[in-house]
Amino acid sequence: MQITIYEHKTVFEELQHEWNELLHRSASDRLFSTWEWQSTWWETYQPGQLWVIACRDDDGRLVGLAPWFIEQNPAHGRVVRSIGCVEVTDYLDIIIDTGYIEPVLNDLAHYVSDCRGMFDVIDLCNLPEDSPVYLHFPDILTQHGFAVTVKQQEVCPVIKLPGDWDVYLDSLDKKNRHELRRKLRRADAGDVSWYIVGPSHQLDEEVERFLTLMAASHQEKADFLQNPQNLEFFRRIAPVAYQNGWLQLNFLTINGQAAATYLNFVYNRHVLVYNSGLLPGEYGHLSPGIVLLAYNIRHAIENNAVVFDFLRGNEVYKYRMGAQDTRVFMLRAS
Repeated sequence: MQITIYEHKTVFEELQHEWNELLHRSASDRLFSTWEWQSTWWETYQPGQLWVIACRDDDGRLVGLAPWFIEQNPAHGRVVRSIGCVEVTDYLDIIIDTGYIEPVLNDLAHYVSDCRGMFDVIDLCNLPEDSPVYLHFPDILTQHGFAVTVKQQEVCPVIKLPGDWDVYLDSLDKKNRHELRRKLRRADAGDVSWYIVGPSHQLDEEVERFLTLMAASHQEKADFLQNPQNLEFFRRIAPVAYQNGWLQLNFLTINGQAAATYLNFVYNRHVLVYNSGLLPGEYGHLSPGIVLLAYNIRHAIENNAVVFDFLRGNEVYKYRMGAQDTRVFMLRAS
């Protein structure tokens, strides 16, 4: 392996044309590891010193990429983290060509072992349960002298979608199926409609509408958006995702007023429910959030999505819609 280290933001320009090509050859081909997401996150937050490690084979082809940075942490000292960690990104990984998993991880472990003077701890967040890093890297790091702990960080409830809406409804338990049908009938009887933002809309206006509803829906979300970097990230990532065909921003309107919204991403036939908003008050009896969620699931089925992913968090409504847990992990090595 040839190892190259990048410590400046020019890495995103230098690797732009190789990054996603490698991602598509990996077991970690998720939206949050794309060049677009990673570069946008870094441009917004820049919380430390970039330390991106690239591995190439003997022909110079990129076969591994550890998109990392080193953060100065008051409690833990110099911490190696993944770009995107932790709040606004749900899955992260080292990007490795599926034919090179073991050699890349071995060479990475050997390299970081030689560089122990540069950091105090490696802290890799949001590793999916099927990640090669979660499955193999702890043992490899241990063999190179690191003390490694792995713990479950959160769950990501997902629905494995059938090919038919009625089959999906039948998969719910009797009580939840009855409640969902009742809410949909009530919505169908009123002046309720929904739309997905597209070419006929002004994206920047729709993003601001979403952010207003997001802040109105819960105090924690309002507080989150008080951070100017978080607000800026939403405003930056939405057009980037839209330009790539990944954004699915949608609204439910009641009597012509936006009452609920979901900001989803669609990637590799997975619908990722990234965030939501809700107008509090007079329309609560129509359950606009759940109704719009049902419309989203039906639309996903009709458009041949295979997974409807609620991302991190174990909120009860996800399970009422038929989701089952998958897990994400935190790996720490010192």
